[in-house]
Amino acid sequence: MKKILLIISSFFITIEAFADQPKDWQLGFQNPASDGMRDIVNFHNNLLLPIIIAISVFVLFLMLYACVRFRASANPNPSKRTHNVTVEILWTLIPCLILIVMAVPSFKILYKQDTIPKADLTIKAIGYQWYWGYEYPDENIIFDSYMVEEKDLRADQPRLLTVDHEVVVPVNKVVKVLITANDVLHAWALPAFGVKRDAVPGRINETWFKAEKEGTYYGQCSELCGIKHAFMPITVKVVSEEDYQEWLLEARVKFAKEEIKNDNLKIASK
Repeated sequence: MKKILLIISSFFITIEAFADQPKDWQLGFQNPASDGMRDIVNFHNNLLLPIIIAISVFVLFLMLYACVRFRASANPNPSKRTHNVTVEILWTLIPCLILIVMAVPSFKILYKQDTIPKADLTIKAIGYQWYWGYEYPDENIIFDSYMVEEKDLRADQPRLLTVDHEVVVPVNKVVKVLITANDVLHAWALPAFGVKRDAVPGRINETWFKAEKEGTYYGQCSELCGIKHAFMPITVKVVSEEDYQEWLLEARVKFAKEEIKNDNLKIASK
């Protein structure tokens, strides 16, 4: 009995650990972890999806009706009518009205995403073939984030999404992300936060998010960038303010040492 309970509990723990990444047979979006993503999910589920379903059902009804009503056996002498002014006007105006209904809330969401509030933290993400580099400009922290190979994964780490160095941010803080690339086009995307911006060489794009709950969130490069495009994941760990301050103390030492070591190697190579 205890063994069964242990298995069941571990099953639910695993689900919780993997709650912020794609799941098997998943049909909808990931669970929103920010206000921006919640707006996107509500827009999709409460407006777009009903409209799409209604249009699909209506078109299917028209197709079936036409097949039955105007079949050859029921119409030995088919009509030679070429057009109907009323129908032409209706099927032009109605789609325009539908598009306007969808466009207004869509533009509101886009405007909200592009209007960055006062940031509590700024991070710079740089896309490389095929990994991400990160900088915390205000903390003088610089590190690279590589995907962990499958043979090196722990049991609780997801394949193709785990990295050696995670981006760490505090919960309930506005995080501004500066995004660019060093070689070709990439894209920094985190579905749970509703964030996706192209990383363009020679240009800096901006986005932001405010994580509402602690946890580990996964994303991937979303712009085809070469043969290892599928192997440059994004991992963001959201922690409490206290844990974030502890991480900062460690990161200032750890990544400063790595930076000095890299600089020494570059000098030695010259």
